[in-house]
Amino acid sequence: MFSRTKINAYTRSSLPNGYLETIQKGMIAARHICGDMSHGNGTKEGQLERLRNEISQCDAIVVGAGAGLSTSAGFVYSGERFAKWFSDFGTKFGFDDMYSGGFYPYDSQEEFWAYWARYIYVNRYLDAPKPVYEKLYNLVHDKDYFVITTNVDHCFQKAGFDKKRLFYTQGDYGLFQSNGKTYDNEEWVMKAMEAQGFVKDPNGVFFIPDGRKPMMGIPTELIPTGMAMNLRSDDSFVEDDGWHRASAAYSDFLRRHQNLRVLYLELGVGGNTPIIIKYPFWQMTRNNDKAIYACINYGQAFCPVEIKDRSLCINSDISEALDAILDLTRI
Repeated sequence: MFSRTKINAYTRSSLPNGYLETIQKGMIAARHICGDMSHGNGTKEGQLERLRNEISQCDAIVVGAGAGLSTSAGFVYSGERFAKWFSDFGTKFGFDDMYSGGFYPYDSQEEFWAYWARYIYVNRYLDAPKPVYEKLYNLVHDKDYFVITTNVDHCFQKAGFDKKRLFYTQGDYGLFQSNGKTYDNEEWVMKAMEAQGFVKDPNGVFFIPDGRKPMMGIPTELIPTGMAMNLRSDDSFVEDDGWHRASAAYSDFLRRHQNLRVLYLELGVGGNTPIIIKYPFWQMTRNNDKAIYACINYGQAFCPVEIKDRSLCINSDISEALDAILDLTRI
């Protein structure tokens, strides 16, 4: 494992804090936007057509992505994926989804880190089952765009998005943290997978050979002592230098485009962290009469009535909606 590059404290403190700024916008929205909500105007087909036009004609796009985007891409934490990789843990400990397993009070660190090695591998180092992120990239790659996301699975970079235009606010499955620093964990994950009996196929993907059961622990010497996942769960979360640069880049992008025709495109953002993406998008749309707010979310597409005339609320699976927009683009 290798420590991330460090910038000096003065440089870090002088950078704009896009994360704090967006939280502040979200708090303003929560206080001042009225409680009445709208599900948008017009048919689903009409809103998809309008969204295609906005993507084509806008000056800039701010993509805000939540867990629903990765769910649409097939990164689900239960069902077949859980059964394939974690059925032994589920049978022994009585849980049936990956998320629950991440909080289980295991008897040993060897079990705990064996579970997390698999968890990181399947949700960070494997590709998403469906090319949803690639579809999104095809729609926005030639636009002036920036992405803010609460997802931690690295899917944007795998799909080709410019890492200088990405802000992962909540961490990265590919990083450990300790004593204020972050560390790449890929080498450790691969060793921990091999220690459990997984082997790689010709495509470089781990599997368990027929007739063999994976170990549910790793050797004691492989335990990453003193390390934790770089995932925001409390005030111990390490905001490393890369995080601060991305936060500053997001702040700068918003400032440079604040009076232009901006499309705030929200994808799969639920109710767990609305103050990071959803509420700030509402507030920024409200403050810029040239801006458009668009939300694609299955079962949760809505907006404040104050901005409904400049909003598109598309109740749809994200993959299906992107397919429809791409089809319209080809016509």
